[in-house]
Amino acid sequence: MALRLTVNGEQHSLDVEGDTPLLWVIRDELGLKGTKFGCGAGLCGACTVHLNGLPIRSCSTPVEMAVGGQVETIEGLGGGNQLHALQEAWIAHGVPQCGYCQSGQIMSAAHLLANNPAPSRDDIVAAMTGNLCRCGTYSRIIAAVESVAAGSSNGQGA
Repeated sequence: MALRLTVNGEQHSLDVEGDTPLLWVIRDELGLKGTKFGCGAGLCGACTVHLNGLPIRSCSTPVEMAVGGQVETIEGLGGGNQLHALQEAWIAHGVPQCGYCQSGQIMSAAHLLANNPAPSRDDIVAAMTGNLCRCGTYSRIIAAVESVAAGSSNGQGA
């Protein structure tokens, strides 16, 4: 079945079944490997992408749900070769250990900051609750998000 999909601002015509998980279309058909497969049930958040500005679990979202919409992956978050402020903060705060969950974490944090540029610590914790990190870098994740909200990705304050 031919489907038209917009990912990171680019139109794609794909010959895939409509019930194919969006994750596999992103990774296997489009070659964007930043979005990760974690649990396959939408529980861990590793596969988080934005669909029409909202974070979704791409492992459990059929591609047909994204037709006519705008999908943004971690690769589309920054501008070209420029890192997004959250990506810079992740580096500055040493967030990634294994790094596997990080694209999903960043996509959830980006949605939070797009809708609440000055979140409280409780807001950050609530927004990030659905994203699991096996390495346990939650305090660093919170610090990175706080630094971006404060206008500094290096943790030095605004």
